[in-house]
Amino acid sequence: MRVIPAGAPESFAEALGLLQRGEAIAVPTETVYGLAADATHGEAIAKIFAAKGRPSFNPLICHVPDLAMAERLAVLSPLARHLADAFWPGPLTIVCPLIEGSPIHPLATAGLDTVGLRAPRGVLAKLATALGQPIAAPSANASGRVSPTNAARVATDLGDRIPLILDGGDAPVGVESTIIRPFEDHILLLRPGGIAREAIESVSGLPVRSVASGSAISAPGQLSSHYAPAGRVRLDARHVEPGECLIAFGSALPAGADRAKAIRTLSASCDLEEAAANLFAALAAFDRPDIDRIAVMPIPEDGLGEAINDRLRRAAAPRG
Repeated sequence: MRVIPAGAPESFAEALGLLQRGEAIAVPTETVYGLAADATHGEAIAKIFAAKGRPSFNPLICHVPDLAMAERLAVLSPLARHLADAFWPGPLTIVCPLIEGSPIHPLATAGLDTVGLRAPRGVLAKLATALGQPIAAPSANASGRVSPTNAARVATDLGDRIPLILDGGDAPVGVESTIIRPFEDHILLLRPGGIAREAIESVSGLPVRSVASGSAISAPGQLSSHYAPAGRVRLDARHVEPGECLIAFGSALPAGADRAKAIRTLSASCDLEEAAANLFAALAAFDRPDIDRIAVMPIPEDGLGEAINDRLRRAAAPRG
């Protein structure tokens, strides 16, 4: 496994060559690092599942450079096009029906008749353009574990399971994309993420409704236990028990913080964008065998707080 800077002269050609040969590689995106492979190549998709240990019923997001490629893969309604125009490139995934004869491999869609499409910023979009195919790219971590926001975390989690990591520094958004499915009179929020619910409602003029609890998996990130460090996570902590590590939000620390084993602050100024960018790095810092308990201070649900709390609830969920 090689780690090379994403901006190095040889890095793009090497990454593209590996994708063309059906390999899976780690690449930076504006949300988190992705484990990328040609979405039309079954053996390449299988390498993603193998590297992650990901259940095959969990579909993958397919990344495109623009709306033109998206329309060669799926049926985009006028509302879907409007949302793509507003938020692409960026952290919004739109679930759309596959067109008849779509080249996306069924393994990437988990056999569903829909596909989640996103147009990212940066090197992943350039690779999709050069490849001439959509690129499937879930987060570059072992399934259920903390999503990586830097190349070092990818290397720690996946090691020699992949041939190449492109190092693009820290991911600026820090949580995965928002996933939606548009309908005529409403938009279904399948996973909160880097675009806030309120922004989608403002652009669309339609209500954004949450997916019902216990619904069948139709998009990535819907497993009840996900993004989990090794230790137990306790949410809405208003005090710190002896021996716990603390993930703080704001400058005022809760009672008992002086007894915390270690403290990571998501945002001292209560900035939700800063907190989202720091979330997975904080969880990863406490993902160690010697840390068995992690307390997390309350975080508001508005704006990007919805995505942050979604990830934290899944990190704290009981594990099978």
